[in-house]
Amino acid sequence: MKRTTESDSKYNALEKMSVKELLLNINNEDKTVPLAIEKVIPKIEKLVNAIVKQMKQGGRLFYIGAGTSGRLGIVDASECPPTYGVPQGMVIGLIAGGDKAIRKAVEFAEDDTKQGWKDLQAHKITSKDIVIGIAASGSTPYVIGALENCNKNNILTACIICNKGSNVAKVAKHKIEVVVGPEFVTGSTRMKSGTAQKLVLNMISTSVMIKLGRVKGNKMVDMQLSNNKLVDRGTNMVMKELNVSYKKANELLLKHGSVRKAVDSIKK
Repeated sequence: MKRTTESDSKYNALEKMSVKELLLNINNEDKTVPLAIEKVIPKIEKLVNAIVKQMKQGGRLFYIGAGTSGRLGIVDASECPPTYGVPQGMVIGLIAGGDKAIRKAVEFAEDDTKQGWKDLQAHKITSKDIVIGIAASGSTPYVIGALENCNKNNILTACIICNKGSNVAKVAKHKIEVVVGPEFVTGSTRMKSGTAQKLVLNMISTSVMIKLGRVKGNKMVDMQLSNNKLVDRGTNMVMKELNVSYKKANELLLKHGSVRKAVDSIKK
């Protein structure tokens, strides 16, 4: 069975297109991605609820993938601590080939059926945790092996893939299959497939963090104050919440280290 992600592009003679034609056609294809995701929102909802339940009991969220898929998981995981103030290691991204594969492809790393489980074991994974396999094709051995072993050890599994009926989906308990159709450049899954995976990851981690109490109103009240822009943003949030001067708000923020703690110091 030919995978959708490997199907021929709807466009041909790309090298003969003008730059404007290329950009317009890529953009037209990109517009289809959110609509494909909309179809699977009920399945994403079930997964988010399951993740929240596990994490409230002390579980961690793992993303595991190869190539573009692995990198997207690492990006999402790495952004959770500064954005929501959660501890390092609460959300973890793993990539076939290890950290060096983030910048440079490691040949045949994704074909190792045993290494994914070894990488998870290095983090002392337990049945409290959740593992999401990310694979555009849905055929990555590194991911399949990891999920199979998770199932054997009563660890909740899920996947984000861009083909129907894939081997990864056959293993994962929660299946997020976002079928975005052929890529503009045939087989280049860093395009629509990668965009779909990125959007779904955004939806999952954001929804989970909100349900874990890491957002108040619509504000990131636990964000890390890691640069001047974020200190200024936090100061303005404290100003608005407490109706105090910028100077006073800034003093409270820097003293207590987060918007939540600064506000609580006055309101409690």
